[in-house]
Amino acid sequence: MADFFQNGVITTLQNVGARPLEEMERELEEFASRRKMVLLLPALYSEFETPAMETIINELKGVKYLHKIILGLDQANEEQFIEVKRRMSVLLCDVDVLWNDGPGVKSIYNELSEEHFPGLDTPGKGRNVWTMIGYGLTDQDNYAFALHDCDIVNYKRDIVARLFYPIVHPALDFEFNKGYYSRVTHKLHGRVTRLFYTPLIKALTMTFGSNRYLEYMESFRYALSGEFSFIRSLGRGIGISPTWGLEVSTLSEVYKNTSNRRICQTEIMESYEHKHQKLGSQDEGGGVYKMANDIAKTLFRILAQEGVVFSEASFKTLLSSYYQESRFEISKYNALSKLNALDYNRQGEILAVEAFQDAIKNASQEYYEDPMGVPPLSPWITVRSVMPEFSQKFYNVVQADNQG
Repeated sequence: MADFFQNGVITTLQNVGARPLEEMERELEEFASRRKMVLLLPALYSEFETPAMETIINELKGVKYLHKIILGLDQANEEQFIEVKRRMSVLLCDVDVLWNDGPGVKSIYNELSEEHFPGLDTPGKGRNVWTMIGYGLTDQDNYAFALHDCDIVNYKRDIVARLFYPIVHPALDFEFNKGYYSRVTHKLHGRVTRLFYTPLIKALTMTFGSNRYLEYMESFRYALSGEFSFIRSLGRGIGISPTWGLEVSTLSEVYKNTSNRRICQTEIMESYEHKHQKLGSQDEGGGVYKMANDIAKTLFRILAQEGVVFSEASFKTLLSSYYQESRFEISKYNALSKLNALDYNRQGEILAVEAFQDAIKNASQEYYEDPMGVPPLSPWITVRSVMPEFSQKFYNVVQADNQG
């Protein structure tokens, strides 16, 4: 039986009909005259040296409905910035490259910092995404935005169509769409989602009781995916985390700013393959350990804002609950792997869970020491209320970079 099952509190749009991509794209081309679509691509220059980026550019050559592509470029010098502009110029739509390490955008960051907007001294994907959204909002004609990562090895342009379709179709009423997919090759991937996020959400529910926010967060099939889309009016009011908590904080901001009825998740591809992070540890830093640590702190802070009271005893209970739930997840994925003859390293899964336990324990300690943590980047509507002329200045800076 095809997977059309609806559970949780948001709408799930599965790929059940084998609809031709070309048919969907023709509809999107019709919608594009009234609802301009902008694709946001957060990228490191190093990703332009990989086959994945070459595949992405080649696939996007066939997309006709995009009004613009905004590529946020990190860790690039001037020569590399010029090279990226040249490579992106082969696409049918206009492409604006945000050179985040260039003097123009740096001056923008400095100006915002002088007005005491937080988080701008924390480079990374979060700041890059926030900057692209802000620049996209400088054009009042832009209606919808979609974002995906630039390390997708098996990229197809279906991703873009399936991200945009639910939020631009005039007969539908969605403001936000989260992409999801399978993470399977010869083995199961997605350790942070499978072995950390899912059992942690269940453990939080067991420890503190069910609430609307946890029910919402549990409804996403791939809460940590880097692919999502949203309409302009929603994007203006969303704060962005500059840490690894980006995806969780974004879903949380959407939760605060719109109704669950206007949120959906869409199957954007059958299986997703990208670069894999090392496990990492507290001593090493980085890796999926750091990701888990930041996600846990983000969840603690958002739950506190929802009125949940944390204590030393409750954190001990949470760790115990997580231990139980994570071991149950291992048994599930062991069975799934055996049924499908997938490679499964049970000891490796246990080591990952132990690292995640450490991440939760350390996150709870860091939360106690600093309950506010790293502040999110401010919603762009706040920036504009403080600096009414900022949009035009931002637009001019980026245009000068791209025309220079």
